[in-house]
Amino acid sequence: MSAIYMDHAATTPVRPEVVEAMLPYFSFEFGNASSVYGWGRRAHQALDGARDTVSKLLGAQANEIIFTSGGSEGANLAIKGVAWAYQTKGKHIITSAIEHHAVLDTVLWLKKHGFEVTILPVDEEGLVSPVEIEKALRPDTILVSIMHANNEVGTIQPIKEIGTIVRKHGAHFHTDAVQTAGVLDINVEDLGVDLLSLSGHKLYGPKGVGALYVRKGVRLDPLIHGGAQERRRRAGTENVAGIVGLAKAFELARVERLQENERLIKLRDRLIEGVRKIPFTKVNGSLVQRLPNNVNVCFQYIEGESMLLNLDLKGIAASSGSACTSGSLDPSHVLLAMGLTHEIAHGSLRLTLGRENTEAEIDFVLQEIPVIVERLREMSPLYQG
Repeated sequence: MSAIYMDHAATTPVRPEVVEAMLPYFSFEFGNASSVYGWGRRAHQALDGARDTVSKLLGAQANEIIFTSGGSEGANLAIKGVAWAYQTKGKHIITSAIEHHAVLDTVLWLKKHGFEVTILPVDEEGLVSPVEIEKALRPDTILVSIMHANNEVGTIQPIKEIGTIVRKHGAHFHTDAVQTAGVLDINVEDLGVDLLSLSGHKLYGPKGVGALYVRKGVRLDPLIHGGAQERRRRAGTENVAGIVGLAKAFELARVERLQENERLIKLRDRLIEGVRKIPFTKVNGSLVQRLPNNVNVCFQYIEGESMLLNLDLKGIAASSGSACTSGSLDPSHVLLAMGLTHEIAHGSLRLTLGRENTEAEIDFVLQEIPVIVERLREMSPLYQG
């Protein structure tokens, strides 16, 4: 069995079609999109084409799209940008306890600078309650940021219902759609969001590029100054090749979405069914409102990092949570927020499937995991099998 990649929530390989679309902008179409001569005009046309593509896929207008360096910058720009622009109206921000650190760390940074932050709890499935959001909203609330789907446990949030509530109270609403762009049917009008961030490398596009939707009329203070690019909302010479690649990857993902999701759900459910047969195992996240490719489980009496190393020896790439915190020895903040103890949360494993995964790979993983779990448990002084 060759190497098996099951960490698509961390990153994805760039599709050949995407590489092909990008290649000209690394070589003979190298122009700066701000230049007025031919090379510059052609680069600008490529940007316009990509912006049109992304905006249409989101149900937005082209001038509502800002290209960024990825999901983290998009979240920072949305949250800090709105906070600074509307601070005279109020300084209250609402988010949830299971957000990506690009959101949580940003709102906590704002808290140090005079803003008030409400971090809402979630239930045992990782769901945010719209009722609790409505209770938390105040006249001075300027922003609510709730992710579309969680990157660790795959739980999909009731964004449309939340959007209706937030809009009724006159606050702005941001959603982190890094895990859902190209996977779920995203229409910003239908969801009722004012800002939405996404990233290219999560949907088989290049790293280092993303997009932020900002509803027309929403004010935004820029993070980066020094140029007129992106309608003066994000200075810096545009990454034309990356932006073209993002648009192409997003377009391909949306075309293939339904068929690919159906295939992934079958593989996901096969994997969940298999790991649930292992004693002292808990599946994390909603089994109903769940991303098509996400499997997150905790194996009691073992350490997740040891599990990952043993899987790697078998040629299986997985994770124990967010790739952005893989160097941390602390248990997942998401699992702790869902009510798991530190001991159980330490034994988490995330397997996220993608375009290349097959039934044969699922069967191989299900063959290896029980053996690894049993071997690691035999080393644990707490386990009495």
